[in-house]
Amino acid sequence: MPYLLLLNLYIKTMRKFVLPLLLLSFSHFSYAQTIEQIKADRQTYIWGEGTGVTLNRADQVALGMLINQISTHVESQFTLLREEIMAEGGDSYQETFHEVINTYSQATLRNTERIVLSNEPDAKVFRYIKRDDLDKIFSDREQKIKEFALNALEAEEAGRVADALRYFYWSLTLLRSHPNASDITCNDKQGQSRLMSTWLPMQINSIFSEVSVSVSETKKDADLTVHTLYTTYKGKPAKNFDYCYWTGRDWTNVYSVKDGLGVAEFLGESPQTEIRFKAEYVFEGETAIDHELRDVMGKLEVVPFRNSYFSVPVGAKQAVAAAKALSSAGEVSGNLTPVANPEPYNAAMRSLIGHIRSGNYQSARSLFTPQGFEIYQKILQYGKGRIIREPELKYTHFEGGVICRSLPMSFHFANNNKTFVEDVVFFFDANKKIDNLTFGLAQEAIDDVVGKDMWSERVRLMIINFLENYKTAYALKRLDYIESIFADDALIIVGSVLKVKPGGDNPFAGNQIVHYNRYSKEQYIRNLRHSFASNEFINIRFEDNIIRRSGSGGDVYGIQIKQDYFSSNYGDTGYLFLMVDLNDANQPIIHVRTWQPHKNPDGSIYGLEDF
Repeated sequence: MPYLLLLNLYIKTMRKFVLPLLLLSFSHFSYAQTIEQIKADRQTYIWGEGTGVTLNRADQVALGMLINQISTHVESQFTLLREEIMAEGGDSYQETFHEVINTYSQATLRNTERIVLSNEPDAKVFRYIKRDDLDKIFSDREQKIKEFALNALEAEEAGRVADALRYFYWSLTLLRSHPNASDITCNDKQGQSRLMSTWLPMQINSIFSEVSVSVSETKKDADLTVHTLYTTYKGKPAKNFDYCYWTGRDWTNVYSVKDGLGVAEFLGESPQTEIRFKAEYVFEGETAIDHELRDVMGKLEVVPFRNSYFSVPVGAKQAVAAAKALSSAGEVSGNLTPVANPEPYNAAMRSLIGHIRSGNYQSARSLFTPQGFEIYQKILQYGKGRIIREPELKYTHFEGGVICRSLPMSFHFANNNKTFVEDVVFFFDANKKIDNLTFGLAQEAIDDVVGKDMWSERVRLMIINFLENYKTAYALKRLDYIESIFADDALIIVGSVLKVKPGGDNPFAGNQIVHYNRYSKEQYIRNLRHSFASNEFINIRFEDNIIRRSGSGGDVYGIQIKQDYFSSNYGDTGYLFLMVDLNDANQPIIHVRTWQPHKNPDGSIYGLEDF
């Protein structure tokens, strides 16, 4: 019996320790044999290996060696980059080429094959790729080049000039970093194939030729001379457009147009005859949304577009037409009932405007409820706020109170080079006190909602009110309000999604999609708290809204909307879906929130039918 026990113990020991060692030895022998074969077959493979204390460091060394091998193979293909540098009379092609090719090492080359030869702390990594598969390294960037161009076409069609210029130039930037840049094509709006190396600059210059800026009003504001600007694209108000202007000493920070409205401010007297402008098209500060793009842009010189510079006469005849066109900005038109006697509200607004212009903000306290005054202070603290033109205020009844729309203001930020224009909307309660303030939606978004005549006036104003409160809460970092409008069991999904089975107590959780980043309300609020603390400012713009009423009954709506998100250290564009219960207009409840960076392959975004 002892003999059998010892024999059994010996067998178990062999299975537990010796056999794995033999397999490991065989594995290393197999790997070694494979690696030696790869190294010997230089006609088929390109490879690199690296060592380090950690696997990550060893992998970086291996990737660096691999990219050096790849650069030798593809250098002759970068004809566009070579011609560009030679045309400028430069002799830095080799240096620029190696900087550009290294932008592929950290992201794209992760798709190459990897073998870990030894683990930490004496890590050793081997990377390799077949020469025939080199095109795969560059295919992802080519896809992004085309996606940026498609985004630009959509933005240009919608009159979003800043977005169109940004995406066209970003597409051009990545194109210049691609070995096949001289051969890459895409389809234009007519479906015709275009060579992108010539088509992209042509599109950018075409946009510049269709932008028109005029001075609609000039006023003194304390020690400043303030020019109100009217910007059109193809004869219609530009939904957005970013620019700088020359002060006589330097270019200003970036200013943003909203619905045609912009501003140019000069300390003391402004130029008597004309203002010199420069259209923004590089948007380098917003490349944080894409690390690959940011890396490439840091390696290449900016492409100069001389048509981005233009001058605008001061006091020209077109100022009258421009002022008339601007008078309707931010106005809710359509079949909505105006206030019959607006004088008490006009008097309050005249008083408030006087206090803001004088800088004596606290003296306006009597015009507000305690909640309204708190939000008013947050609005003024959002940025260095300034009224940029004399408003034409419109008043509409809503939920026992009155909406006043709107006061155009510009907001500057001390630690950022951006100035935003916003229409500030005021809400008077039944006692004619200002109880709430919001940043208004873009004019197109307002018109889209107001134009839905199949819904009652109350419903249309309720939806506008909800969206304006939503975007303002993020801008003012009102975490308490955001927390109050999300249901405790809200379904919050960010990014790409996967199909799952129905389940959970939430009646809206029996959905067909969920992402690896599915958040609880508590997690989402915690992430927002961190984001708010790390940003000087947040600004949200909505475009292309589609709103549908849920078939579940009551005032439950699905809102699909394109969202542009800007902050002091981050920016992105994506598609937002909200399922919101508006049965109580004063207490909306969001049951579902999804955000995705791109549309689905069929062109859709997530909506009511998915929940």
